Amino acid sequence: MTRVLLEDHTPQTLDPRAATPSAPPAPSVPRRLLRASSRLAPVRRSRLLFNLVTIAVTLVFSYIALSEINLAEVWSALRSCDYWWLVPALGAFGLGNFARALRWRSLFAPGRRPPRGTTMNAMMIGYFYNNILPARAGEAARTVVLTRRSSAPPVEIVGTVVLERLYDVLAILAVFFLAEPWLPHVSWFGKAAIAAIALATVLAGAATVLAVYGDRPLRLLLSPLRRFSSFSAERLERTVADLAHGLAGLRNRNVAVEAFLWTGAAWMASALCAYLVSLAFHLNLPFASGVLVTVAIGFGMILPSPPAALGVFEGAVVIALGAYGLSKSAALPYALVLHAVNFIPFVIIGLGLLQYNARHPVHSRRPQTEAAPAVA
Repeated sequence: MTRVLLEDHTPQTLDPRAATPSAPPAPSVPRRLLRASSRLAPVRRSRLLFNLVTIAVTLVFSYIALSEINLAEVWSALRSCDYWWLVPALGAFGLGNFARALRWRSLFAPGRRPPRGTTMNAMMIGYFYNNILPARAGEAARTVVLTRRSSAPPVEIVGTVVLERLYDVLAILAVFFLAEPWLPHVSWFGKAAIAAIALATVLAGAATVLAVYGDRPLRLLLSPLRRFSSFSAERLERTVADLAHGLAGLRNRNVAVEAFLWTGAAWMASALCAYLVSLAFHLNLPFASGVLVTVAIGFGMILPSPPAALGVFEGAVVIALGAYGLSKSAALPYALVLHAVNFIPFVIIGLGLLQYNARHPVHSRRPQTEAAPAVA
């Protein structure tokens, strides 16, 4: 008896997952990259917020400067301007920047101050980059230049730059209050007084803490750097010492007085420059108008602004001259020329210094003992 084996020809449904060759597993993202990405997220948000604030500030000040103007009057004022007055104005501008260079140098502790020419070189390159790049990129640029062309450690330089900004704001407020009897009434005087008291309190408090506790507050402030493998205990102590030297303007009374006097002289030279430009337009304004314009510009520079503070500079000047009853059509051409006086020299000198530094490179003059330790 023959057995017949019957095959089942019923079509069978195959599992597509079984028919498809298995794909290689997706590569896992290293945890280190995930941690780095999570750390960068707040930085990106802060940068976005800063950019949005910068755009908003620029739009507001530009609207103040450009609204309700008569273009024919602006053009007529620019054509009738006596541009010979810009020669002494540029002289005052140069004196002001020379005083600022001496002020920056004076913020270094005695015996650790870089040469005057090197300080001026770094400062002017920093101002050049501040005028062509956003977010005050020139502060980092001048730190790099001074680090490369002097023996000053970068942390010490950063400390002096931070103090310089505080001294600027305090000096602007001091000049404003001293000139107040000769100034027209401005609505923001009370707010400026509050800001001056607050800033003076912060500076006095910081100076007192450093005087009483020495370097311990700085060591506590920089202690989170220990989390990085490249920051050994020795390197952290050196960083604390360098920052303490950079904050000599808070720790040494003589340094503070000298720096503040140079700061005041720099701002008064800027006021003279602003006044001389007003003579070019025959605005018949007193010298105090130059002071008020300089104060308004100084306050405007505190706010986030685009390269060269375009729009913010003009808006601040128009606001200041509005206190003297000047129309915007009369104030805007003055603001444009004053801005050019404060912009073009930085570009010309900055480009010249960059070319000079490229042709005359200077290797690090920092002693070997101050070199940063090898990264662990």
